[in-house]
Amino acid sequence: MKNTIKVERAKKDMTQEGLAAKIGVSRQTINSIEKGKYVPSTLLALKIAEIFETTVNEIFDLEEGDWDH
Repeated sequence: MKNTIKVERAKKDMTQEGLAAKIGVSRQTINSIEKGKYVPSTLLALKIAEIFETTVNEIFDLEEGDWDH
């Protein structure tokens, strides 16, 4: 799953650590999500979208292979 978290963080001049603190996860979790190594829970995705004042669909985008699971 692709995401635009890094771009959204840059728009708000926010570090991975800053975002992690706001939503209650580790910086490593944010790093893994950004790199596509970890798919966040629905609750976590909603929290991220709320921080960036947008929708989950604007931040996360399914790729073709994601439908195979």
